[in-house]
Amino acid sequence: MSTDHPPLPDADALFEGAPCGLIVTTQDGTILRANQIFCTWIGRSQHALLGVRFQTLLTMGGRIFHQTHWAPLMQMQGSVAEVKLDLVHRDGHTVTMLLNGMRREHASGAFYEMALFGTTDRDRYERELLTARKRAEELLSEKTLAESALQQIKGELSIAYEKSQRRALFAEQMVAIASHDLKNPLTAIRMAADFLAQAERSPRETQLLAHISQSSDRAQRIIADLLDLALARVGHGIAIHPQPQPLHDVVSRSLSELRVAFPQATITHLAHGTGTAPLDADRIQQVIGNLVANSVAYGDLREPISVSSRIDAAAATIAVHNAGLGIPPSVLASLFEPMTRGSLKGDDVRSVGLGLFIVREIAIAHGGEVAVSSSDADGTTFTVTVPCAAS
Repeated sequence: MSTDHPPLPDADALFEGAPCGLIVTTQDGTILRANQIFCTWIGRSQHALLGVRFQTLLTMGGRIFHQTHWAPLMQMQGSVAEVKLDLVHRDGHTVTMLLNGMRREHASGAFYEMALFGTTDRDRYERELLTARKRAEELLSEKTLAESALQQIKGELSIAYEKSQRRALFAEQMVAIASHDLKNPLTAIRMAADFLAQAERSPRETQLLAHISQSSDRAQRIIADLLDLALARVGHGIAIHPQPQPLHDVVSRSLSELRVAFPQATITHLAHGTGTAPLDADRIQQVIGNLVANSVAYGDLREPISVSSRIDAAAATIAVHNAGLGIPPSVLASLFEPMTRGSLKGDDVRSVGLGLFIVREIAIAHGGEVAVSSSDADGTTFTVTVPCAAS
């Protein structure tokens, strides 16, 4: 068997160079031998330690622990393991060590063989571990508090949301009720104005009756829009009753009425294709009226308002174009929301910003959609597209 490895150091060299402190004492603790590592750790020479009792190197607390615990254990069970002791360095500071000891019987008597290990690295690790554990507990506590606060906030937000929903629903219902109740007195005012206009009147009286009729018409349009808003918000959208309708005829009839309503505007009509589409004629005329009124309010009336209607097998399309300044890009995203206006310009056609919202809801009710393109150079075009196949 090969023995090419170098020879091991002798026992004395192993004792002196061991990576721990080694001490041999009698049963009463008198040091018979201590290696150089131990002597270096407590700042004393080997010669100075000979004949000194080991317990005298301990702090007062260490001596008490030696007397009451580990010395009796060595006597009774013959060994101790990982006993933590504080020894006093020659310059007075404390050195903490872990002690493993064994009582060994020899022909000349019993001796204590003790191995001591420094705890500096272990203590540092334990401190770091305790610090990390404390920080983890603090973070867990913060997380628990944050989750509790979040749940509380969620609960408060849920309650606030429910309250706001109830308030909004109540407000919309009140708008619907008030708008509905206003229709009858307005109708009576309009009928009375029309009846009075049939008799011979002075120019001043004729003018006042015309103002009454125009104001009542405007109020009825606003009430109709508010009722449609309430239907869209409270119910399930605007109700329609589609029937096969010749698209161009519906558009033409609507424009004939609008030319009378807006004599200051030039309104043209371009028709493309032939055929019918499933339409609610009254609602489609409402769409055209709202879009033309929007063009009158915000467009350049020195140029004509162009209305085109196109139909083919797939869809019916109505486009309303007006010249003038474009709609700001910041407004386009919310243009079809209620109470939204395309510019700051005032008008007498609509005052609550519901026209385009109603247009979108009517288009959706027909299974279609509405789109807008706008720029200063090309003006503004609203396009409503409705599928020709009945839903």
